[in-house]
Amino acid sequence: MEIAGTEPGLSTARAAGLVACHRCGRVHTPGTPSCARCGGALHSREPFSLQRTWAWLLAGIIVYIPANTYPMLLTSTLLDKQESTILGGVVDLLHHGAYSVALIVFVASVVIPIGKFIAIAYLAIAIRRRWVLNTHQRQRLHEVVEFVGRWSMIDVFVVAILSALVQLDSVATINPGIAAVSFALSVAFTMLSAQSIDPRLIWDADEAAT
Repeated sequence: MEIAGTEPGLSTARAAGLVACHRCGRVHTPGTPSCARCGGALHSREPFSLQRTWAWLLAGIIVYIPANTYPMLLTSTLLDKQESTILGGVVDLLHHGAYSVALIVFVASVVIPIGKFIAIAYLAIAIRRRWVLNTHQRQRLHEVVEFVGRWSMIDVFVVAILSALVQLDSVATINPGIAAVSFALSVAFTMLSAQSIDPRLIWDADEAAT
């Protein structure tokens, strides 16, 4: 869609010599410090977008390592104490025949986080190198990453619910392990990483190629 009053073929605010607000989309003349509609700061492109993306992504990967190596759940009974990691919990669920629950936990705690790491890194590299192929698919990928990010917290929610419900003093107690904190931080960092990507940068490769 072309902007009214501009020359034919100009389809972006920057190509028309305007600056679009990242929050609400209203366009302004260059040099306007803030949006007249929502008050947000105006930038043709978000400054240091890729730097923030990589910083949050690396932080998410770093804290994801202890999330898988340290116990997610600490179970204490009269007879013994057990420590369960994410993969250990999946294996226990499989042994008890809870295949569907094990699949949900595995997908939410392993497949989705790793998939987000790969997707965000791919988007950042594609923007940096100005790849011009599959621009629409990259935009959809960015939207999907932002949408599914919150669902990775399902493991943390399960631990929180169990910890609140199973508190029977010396008989049986369930407490979250250090991996729960690390996993929650990893999810939060990757969500911030995805949100740090300026979607307008995805389309700059096509604009530069034309």
